[in-house]
Amino acid sequence: MTTYSTRPLGSRRADFLATHAQVLSIAAFFVACCVFFGFTTDAFLSTGNLLNLVRQAAPMLIVAVAMTFVITTGGIDLSVGSTVALVNALVAIALQAGLPWPIAVIGMLLVGALIGLFQGWFVAYQRIPSFIVTLAGLSALRGIALLMTQGFSIPIASEGWFTQIGRGWFLGIPMPAFIAALVVVIGGIVLSRTRYGRQVIAVGANAEAARRVGMPAQKVVASVYVLTGLAAALAGIIIAARLSSGSSNAAVGFELDVIAAVVLGGTSLMGGRGTILGTTLGALTIAVIGNGLILAHISPFFTQIVTGAIILIAIWLNTRIFTRLGTRRLPS
Repeated sequence: MTTYSTRPLGSRRADFLATHAQVLSIAAFFVACCVFFGFTTDAFLSTGNLLNLVRQAAPMLIVAVAMTFVITTGGIDLSVGSTVALVNALVAIALQAGLPWPIAVIGMLLVGALIGLFQGWFVAYQRIPSFIVTLAGLSALRGIALLMTQGFSIPIASEGWFTQIGRGWFLGIPMPAFIAALVVVIGGIVLSRTRYGRQVIAVGANAEAARRVGMPAQKVVASVYVLTGLAAALAGIIIAARLSSGSSNAAVGFELDVIAAVVLGGTSLMGGRGTILGTTLGALTIAVIGNGLILAHISPFFTQIVTGAIILIAIWLNTRIFTRLGTRRLPS
């Protein structure tokens, strides 16, 4: 027997907006940016530029997916840019020393995971605020990278298989974009469809309540920093493969773009709410803005100002206007 909802259509629409208002708002803003740059520049909508855009956005998107888990728990990871730089330099050093590239890649992923576990232990078990722990990581990890490279770039042979991670193609799309898409799909499924994802959201909403009902709150908190460590290591590998070099100066300011992408997508900085779809749209929006402004021949120094202003305005609209619209209820 077929059943139908007896709730008014207007009420169901209001509920839909309440649930998806922030994602809908960033989706609308993303489309508006694409349309604007499509009309104001000749090359923006070209196939070559779009493929280049997603290739360059892939590292940020990969780390932003993992950062969504961290911010959903109510934490933050400021060290991801420095982790990218450290892994970027280490993988170049390893390859230059003759280590086979598969072993080098696996080793760098383990390094990233260990960095995340180390920081997560301090946050979860020593109860040191994540801002302080990862701020220390931001400084220390970058310093280690600088010490190991003495500030110089380390070349990687461009004819090897390793560079295909950053320059290769798979099913007609750049390999970095394919890897990022895979990470997005996995992240979306884990956060919304698995027990672990529900635990992440529950811990972010109320860690003490989650602990009292038997959830391993401390393990969950520590684990999300392992995710950002892994993601940052993967991003560092991709950047090294794409540029055929490793540098301790890679990914300067990277953590700010990642956090902006997550918040722009609708994940709450207070914890308890996260969306991988919103994060994906947020990361692509930031990439589109940067790419479009460059194609519009705007000074790269001015580009940073414009990008920051646009992100601030978009987040303000997201949190003030669209959220109020979404939470409006009609009488049932």
